Amino acid sequence: MSHETSAAQPGRPAEKKNRKARKDRKDEEGWFERGVALRAGFYIFGTHLFAGFIWLLFYLGEHAHK
Repeated sequence: MSHETSAAQPGRPAEKKNRKARKDRKDEEGWFERGVALRAGFYIFGTHLFAGFIWLLFYLGEHAHK
């Protein structure tokens, strides 16, 4: 048996390391997805807030006493 085939057998340290690496990658992807969702929510909220402010300026300008 070569070194690669013996390390690939179930229950060996190499397999545990691979599982940990896969779990770490999955956790990292979860953080990335959460970050993207948070950023998208912030941009959507911020854009609507800015649009509301612009609308308010037009509304107040239209009803101003000249």
